[in-house]
Amino acid sequence: MSIWLGQDSRVIVQGMTGSEGSKHTARMIAFGTQVVGGVTPGKGGTAVTFEERPVPVFDSVAAAKQATGANVSVIFVPARFTKAAVIEAVDAGLDLAVVITEGVPVADTAEFFDYARTNGTTRLIGPNCPGLISPGQSNVGIIPGNIAGPGKIGLVSKSGTLTYQMMYELRDIGFSTAVGIGGDPIIGTTHIDALAAFEDDPETAAVVLIGEIGGDAEERAADFVRQHMTKPVVGYVAGFTAPEGKTMGHAGAIVTGSAGTAQAKKEALEAAGVRVGTTPSETARLMREIVSAL
Repeated sequence: MSIWLGQDSRVIVQGMTGSEGSKHTARMIAFGTQVVGGVTPGKGGTAVTFEERPVPVFDSVAAAKQATGANVSVIFVPARFTKAAVIEAVDAGLDLAVVITEGVPVADTAEFFDYARTNGTTRLIGPNCPGLISPGQSNVGIIPGNIAGPGKIGLVSKSGTLTYQMMYELRDIGFSTAVGIGGDPIIGTTHIDALAAFEDDPETAAVVLIGEIGGDAEERAADFVRQHMTKPVVGYVAGFTAPEGKTMGHAGAIVTGSAGTAQAKKEALEAAGVRVGTTPSETARLMREIVSAL
């Protein structure tokens, strides 16, 4: 099984006619994702051909949904248009909107996150994320589709690169779903959201959680694990060598004083029963030990 994305997901691409949107739409279709349309205002009525199959373009998300029955959108529009694109997806009543765009102003993210929370039921993932993949079923975003097959591990990660590495390290076991939630200060889906979904998924046997320095998301996730998770969780926190006060990688990855350090997050996770690796490869080894004992 999978969380949030499966073989029946009908996907539209907001920004499909742009260079990034077009490139990754081709990748998603090659994987087997049901891409049923694209959205670019002013280009409605045209089509883009992928693998000899024309994919129609619509002027709005509402028009695309009405014509195709789409329930998922992946957003590749420039940062200055992202807020409007997300609000349009929410207004259309889609189940899921995956925001790949990086560099979205935090104020814009706060506005569209609040809008989604108060005006509909659309789940947001991102922004500044790689998307999510349910191997063997569907792939929405920029995660390489050939690095791992279906299996019983769930993965939730702030880092796109570490998502790919962990999937590759555990490719022989496989994944139910891997979710890259993004590393911006405000994101639509959190570690806790994914942990709860994996806990409820009968085909997910264990979960890898990847965090990084800055903020308190991992500490809050540790509290959730202690109170609600019955499935084993293995963790990794990027940034043990990061200097204080310097942003590392993501906008949210900054340590101030003793707050948000990798060591503090590691200790919080371990106190909740999470085995934490000091490197991605060690984290994969810990997961192998757990899976072999299940």
